Amino acid sequence: MNNDFESPTSNEPWNKGKLIGQKAPLKLKEIWAIRIKIQMGKETRNLALFNLAIDSKLRGCDLVKLKVRDVFQSGSILKRAMIMQQKTKRPVQFEITDQTRETLKDWMEQANLQYDDFLFPSRLKNSNHLSTRQYARIVNQWVKDIGLDPAAYGTHSMRRTKPTLIYKKTKNLRAVQLLLGHTKLESTVRYLGIEVDDALEMAEQTEV
Repeated sequence: MNNDFESPTSNEPWNKGKLIGQKAPLKLKEIWAIRIKIQMGKETRNLALFNLAIDSKLRGCDLVKLKVRDVFQSGSILKRAMIMQQKTKRPVQFEITDQTRETLKDWMEQANLQYDDFLFPSRLKNSNHLSTRQYARIVNQWVKDIGLDPAAYGTHSMRRTKPTLIYKKTKNLRAVQLLLGHTKLESTVRYLGIEVDDALEMAEQTEV
């Protein structure tokens, strides 16, 4: 199935007519379910894209514009990378785990990517790199494939997943703020929806 298809003459935003709201992060078991599904399909590019999306916590607009040089230096995949965010014009650093580095290496070799190439080239002739719309369709297919409601998930689910897991494990809001590249702590609180989650968790643990 070609998840990259889109009409070359369409100028409408991919989310026109769709409900836009806070998209749910993936749970650990859902991450592995998607990863296994991609591996079974032998989709090298999509495995690299999925793993890097989870690790990097980047907005879709930044993820699709990554170049090989952003993650590859001195003959190897970086363990940490830094880019300038398109939305905020501020730098953000992210880790690249061993698993993701391995899948990126496999993808770069398979696609014969060079230093100045986009990491995820588009399969469409009129685009140099995967578009945010194409990326959204790929994410939509991923969640569908494991039986999730695509209306509840989106590209921001990929960005929210690891920070949410980190916060639940550590309760370190400042660390999550830095990982997301937010300038204000309040933005991180709203983004994760943690006030509501924490309140519900406390309520569940309180017997009256």
